[in-house]
Amino acid sequence: MATKHLTSAYGFVNHLRIPLFFFIIVSSIPFCLIFYAFTPSFSLSELATVHATPDLKVDYFLVASLKKVLANSVSEHPEDTIRDNVSEQDVRLLDDLVTDGEEQLNFAGGDWFLSPIRVYVYNMPSKFTYDLLWLYYNTYNDTPSRKADGTPVHRIIEQHSIDYWLWADLIAPENERTLKNVVRVYKKEEADLFYIPFFTTMCFFLLEKQQRETLYTEALKWVTDQPSWKRSEGRDHILPIHHPWSFKSARKFMKHAIWLIPDMVYGFWYKPGEVYLEKDLILPYVANLDFCDSECLSNANRTILLFFRGRLKRSVGGKIRGKLGSVLTGINDVVIEEGTPEDQGRAAAQSGMRRSIFCLCPAGDTPSSARLFDAIFSGCIPVIVSDELELPFEGIIDYRRFVLFVSSSDAAKPGWLISYLRSFSPAEIKQKQTNLAKHARHFLYSHPAQPMGPEDLAWRMIAGKMVNIKLHIRRSQRVVNESKSLCTCDCRRNPNNS
Repeated sequence: MATKHLTSAYGFVNHLRIPLFFFIIVSSIPFCLIFYAFTPSFSLSELATVHATPDLKVDYFLVASLKKVLANSVSEHPEDTIRDNVSEQDVRLLDDLVTDGEEQLNFAGGDWFLSPIRVYVYNMPSKFTYDLLWLYYNTYNDTPSRKADGTPVHRIIEQHSIDYWLWADLIAPENERTLKNVVRVYKKEEADLFYIPFFTTMCFFLLEKQQRETLYTEALKWVTDQPSWKRSEGRDHILPIHHPWSFKSARKFMKHAIWLIPDMVYGFWYKPGEVYLEKDLILPYVANLDFCDSECLSNANRTILLFFRGRLKRSVGGKIRGKLGSVLTGINDVVIEEGTPEDQGRAAAQSGMRRSIFCLCPAGDTPSSARLFDAIFSGCIPVIVSDELELPFEGIIDYRRFVLFVSSSDAAKPGWLISYLRSFSPAEIKQKQTNLAKHARHFLYSHPAQPMGPEDLAWRMIAGKMVNIKLHIRRSQRVVNESKSLCTCDCRRNPNNS
């Protein structure tokens, strides 16, 4: 899509007005900064009023949004299923169309960097999309299945429902959307990226193993049969697999795609060469707890210094939890509770976080968890003890302004963590709480997606990857088989380096 340029011929009088115009602009900057600094945090209703399209209600909960989307689930566009074998000539034809379009934009004076990202959303068969959404919606209130730790299955799916929120925004009518940095296109040759709307987390938790694995295999074939996939080997395809178990048996065949994941750590969850920051995107969990708006924050009585409620015995990287429990239990104004995520546990966690200044966020089975975002939503300053954690949108957000980072070795020293937390002055704590309230909106999924919300920041982060994506596509198309010049952005630490 070419960027529109407006040109005007200025006369002599207009030329004289330019210095005055710039003087007004420059002199107004301090007032704008003061206004921004003292702008209060918004409640959910205020956010909806400020950013939503007029007369369009904003939904912040999965089931409420899903109900509306399913009511309008009839697609006007045919399925993209490939009926015949795709030949090399078909792929070359698509590549020529893509190149012609890019050259036309570049030579016509358009600025590709200022254009919105153009995304083609595959219209997959309903067994990969709407059937899974309907299954989730129809079983939401009576899903008996639970994990071994008591977590209701539907809540796990909600935590990892980033695939739904991004997809719901992309397929919404353009007049209902508020994001302008991404647009949906309906011709593959016009697309910068391709979105794969396979709801892998729902598939993993709601289907039996054999049924699930069959669907994985079928989805893999369906996507990799596409000419667009063959053209780039998937480098311009977005694969939402936010739960670590999602699509696990098949995703290794799609390692060139852009994976949307909660964190990245090699070993048990991901294999070397599958995930790295330059290619993939870390996205926040959907918080378990309610959003504490400006009124809630102003009424909070925070008498607890440090709070944690959860499982203290975890495997792999979560062994730090047991050590923290032993050195922090029994200290005044510190609450360390063993708890489970069932409904009563959720209420206890929300009450505790809203009464606490700091919330402990240690590693668990994975480096990340929804607890970080629960703390942010509760106005409780997160204290992260997770040495291998990667954070969402870190190219945009400076977490040091509202989060504390502590190494596992320091946190496990008796007395060290509490002394560190008590060293913060009331003014320093207040500043971090103010920053926390300002940044909380970055982690609040919604439909329609809102400016500076997680969907918006996701596309901003992906926009920063676009040149590199195109580089690797073009390079892969011209490198000869005999070349030994392997190119990867797999940035891993050298274990021999100190």
